[in-house]
Amino acid sequence: MKAKRCKVCRTDFTPSKPMQCVCGLKCALSLASLAKAKRERTHASQERKETKAKLEKLKTRGEWIAEAQAAFNRYIRLRDAGKPCICCGLPMGPSVPGGAVDAGHYRSRGSAPHLRFDERNVHAQRKQCNRYGSGNVVGYRLGLIERIGLVAVEALEADNTPRKYSADDLRAIKATYQAKRLELEKARA
Repeated sequence: MKAKRCKVCRTDFTPSKPMQCVCGLKCALSLASLAKAKRERTHASQERKETKAKLEKLKTRGEWIAEAQAAFNRYIRLRDAGKPCICCGLPMGPSVPGGAVDAGHYRSRGSAPHLRFDERNVHAQRKQCNRYGSGNVVGYRLGLIERIGLVAVEALEADNTPRKYSADDLRAIKATYQAKRLELEKARA
């Protein structure tokens, strides 16, 4: 028979059987344990996928809203990176989660939940203005008029159309803003 290379130790050997792929018993045991480990990894991966799918089905509407809001806010912070704060005009700090920049809503999520994913209603805002300055609504309105115009601001203020987001809508919103964020990151790189 023709000489072969052992799959485990990579030495040349002459096989005694036609389908033999290892040089001896030690390498055969090693190959069997490698194959078993691979099967176990595949099985564990499949179990993780199934568990993840089950957990996705068990998510509440509130959890979907939180995930969609997080993706939307990351996009807004990236979109407005390099621009001054919408309400005070001061330069922003680093735009990292937990950093000095928030995605501040002109009409709050509590008073106008139907506008929580409206890009005209949300802009990057210094944490001092958004959290500690109660949103600085007067300054925010002036900055908003500067950025999107008075007509758009008045339309935003007049928009009271109720919107109910289903889990599928929220999944789509999350996916959309993750894709927009990635596209913006690629364009800036």
